[in-house]
Amino acid sequence: MTQQKMFLSDNAASVHPAVWNALRAADDPQPPYDGDRLSQRMDSVFSDMFGRECSALWVGTGTASNCLALATMVQPHGGVICHRESHIESDECGAPGFYLHGAKLLLADGEGARLTPATVETVLAGITRGIHQVQAHAISVTQVSEYGLAYRPDALAEIGAVAREHGLPLHMDGARFANAAAFLDCPPADVVGPADALSFGFIKNGGMDADAIVFFDPERAELARWRRKRAGHLQSKGRFLAAQILALAETGIWLDNARTANQAAAEIAGAAKGRLMHPVEANEVFVYLGAAERAALRAQGFAFYDWDDHSARLVTAWNTRQEDAAALGRAIAAL
Repeated sequence: MTQQKMFLSDNAASVHPAVWNALRAADDPQPPYDGDRLSQRMDSVFSDMFGRECSALWVGTGTASNCLALATMVQPHGGVICHRESHIESDECGAPGFYLHGAKLLLADGEGARLTPATVETVLAGITRGIHQVQAHAISVTQVSEYGLAYRPDALAEIGAVAREHGLPLHMDGARFANAAAFLDCPPADVVGPADALSFGFIKNGGMDADAIVFFDPERAELARWRRKRAGHLQSKGRFLAAQILALAETGIWLDNARTANQAAAEIAGAAKGRLMHPVEANEVFVYLGAAERAALRAQGFAFYDWDDHSARLVTAWNTRQEDAAALGRAIAAL
C-alpha cells in the first residue's frame, strides 16, 4: 500500500520536511525539560497567533493534551459535559477518568457531534444540587467534531455564554483545529472563541510526536506543568517537541497543510455526492458504502477505515495528492 493511496487517517501521514529540518537544527546541547530556548519561545508564538496572552506546553500525544488540560479544570468528584460522540468519550480508552482521578464524563447530544447551548442546558438541568450527584466542573467541545463539522464563532460564543453563566471553564479538543481554521477562514482567535484551554493538534498536521496545550489562563498552565510531570509527560529533551510545533505554528505551514488536506477532502466529496453522511467541512469524508463496494475500493489500492457496516470514513492529510483524491472520487462515483 503506497502512502499516496492511504486515506486511513491524517495520523498515518508522513512528517513534514520543515519538521525534520527543525529537529536537526534543535540537535545541540540545551537545558533539559522545558528550559531550552525553543520551549521558552512557545508562549510568545501562540500569544501572537491568538492576540492575547497564552501559555503553551508541549506533550507527546493528543490524549495527554486533552486530559492534562481538563485536569486543571475538574476535580475527581466532578464531571465534564461533552458530546456523547466526542473523542474523549469514544476514543480515549477511559483516559479522562484516569487523568482526572475518577471524574465523570456527562454526555450531551447535538447534531453532527456538536454541542449546542440547549443540549448543554439539558444536562445541567438533570443534575440536582447536592452532595449525592456528580456536579459539572467543565465543558469540552471538539473543533472540528468527530464528524468533521466546525463550530462557527457565533455557536462557540453561545456555548461560552452558558459556560460563564454556570461558572464552568471551557476546553476545546483541537486535534484538527487547523482544519477548522482553514475551513472557517477567519482568525485563529475566532476559531477558538471563548475557550479557556485548547488542545492544539500538530501530529495530524504534519508533526511527528508533539501536540500543544494552549492555556489562556497562566495559572492553569502552571498547574498543568506539575500534572504533566506527575503523569510522566515531561520529556527531558523537550526541545525536540517544541521544535516540531514551532516549525509549523511559527511559519504558517500549519494552515497551509490544513488547506491542502481540506481541498483533497472536498475533491472526494464532490464525486461522492448522494453518498455523503455529513457535509464535508474539513478533511474527513463519511460515505455510505456497502461491504462489496468497500472491498472493490480496497482492491483498487485505497486504504480507509470502515465506520460501521454500511459506511466508511475517508481522511485526507497534508501530503494527500489532489490527483489521488480525484482518483478515489472517480472510483466511488463508478461503483
